[in-house]
Amino acid sequence: MVAQKTKKAKGPKVTKTYQDINERIMKGQAVVLTAEEMIHLVEEKGAVKAASEVDVVTTGTFGPMCSSGAFLNFGHPSPRIRAHRVWLNNVSAYGGIAAVDAYLGATELPEDDPMNKVFPGRFPYGGAHVIHDLVAGREIELRASSYGTDCYPSKELKKKVRLKDFPQAFLFNPRNGYQNYNCAVNLSDRTRYTYMGILRPRCANANYCSAGQLSPLLNDPYFRTIGVGTRIFLGGGEGFVSFYGTQHNPTPKRTAKGVPVTGGGTLALVGDLKQMHKRWLVGASFEGYGVSLYVGLGIPIPILDERMAAFTAVKDKHLFAPIVDYSNDYPQNTGQTIGQVSYAELKSGKIKLRGREIPAAPLSSYSRAVEIAETLKDWIRKKRFLLGEPQWLLPPGGKKKST
Repeated sequence: MVAQKTKKAKGPKVTKTYQDINERIMKGQAVVLTAEEMIHLVEEKGAVKAASEVDVVTTGTFGPMCSSGAFLNFGHPSPRIRAHRVWLNNVSAYGGIAAVDAYLGATELPEDDPMNKVFPGRFPYGGAHVIHDLVAGREIELRASSYGTDCYPSKELKKKVRLKDFPQAFLFNPRNGYQNYNCAVNLSDRTRYTYMGILRPRCANANYCSAGQLSPLLNDPYFRTIGVGTRIFLGGGEGFVSFYGTQHNPTPKRTAKGVPVTGGGTLALVGDLKQMHKRWLVGASFEGYGVSLYVGLGIPIPILDERMAAFTAVKDKHLFAPIVDYSNDYPQNTGQTIGQVSYAELKSGKIKLRGREIPAAPLSSYSRAVEIAETLKDWIRKKRFLLGEPQWLLPPGGKKKST
């Protein structure tokens, strides 16, 4: 009987652990590149060689992220109050938590805002602007009302406060960092006012919102290194991934390289608001739509093997956004798309659609995304920032997976 040869399982040629990489960071030996720089290295030396040389790749994005907000504890007055309703600069915060805790949503509007009664509304101020004012060190007005109880007898509270006056204040964003997003157009005969900006009639312009090749979740499309406990750059300070985000889609359509061509995954994020900076949390007004918060987000990607090296070398020309009509298909939720367009084409400032060229403009800032990736790179090189190993990952199947 002739013994048959068994075929060896093909495994990675380079393997590292979080502990390996963190030890190199603490010794000042870690090699850190931005996702832009990694593209060139992988092109020059290949994924295996790049994986052996590089420890961390940094990413970044800066754009409007509506599903954001802050938990604020404003401390007990004397006598105590159970705040039933709370306002910050006349913007309502949710008080149905406990005593003097409140959640301020980024898209909340002041009580006296006319909204879209005179269309299109201007929306000059909202929850996002309050958050920006707080991190900028500005004074705001806090008001609270209560029905009064034996243990919390006060019924009214009004005072001027700054961020430093809050015993606790932390940013908690239920949905940030969309893995991919729509390119918005308007096929109708009238101007449309949307969260993707103003869209002129008859497909006269296209708006998009992503850092493309620098975007965090496009550099780890299968969530191999991103999960609960991942340490991140958030709003100019350190934050963490706390869970997958709302509207998380773990099984989007993908290219042959595994890159999502639809919305894909999202992240819920948390961080200490008192560490953050006004440059990286900015209130924005969208005419005819409402208010949003521009959030600076950066995620370090550990290069555990050559597969991660290949993922972090993704180029704009290999990343595609779905083109969606915001006059009908988006508001009616038809699920229809007009086509796809690469981020390379979008970033050129014009796209071809239905036989003609139309101008394309970003809502996100690529230059700010580069700045975030460079800042995170600098933090790691200076031993200020270690990688947070996720306690469990967010795999494409959406099931809990222990690390």
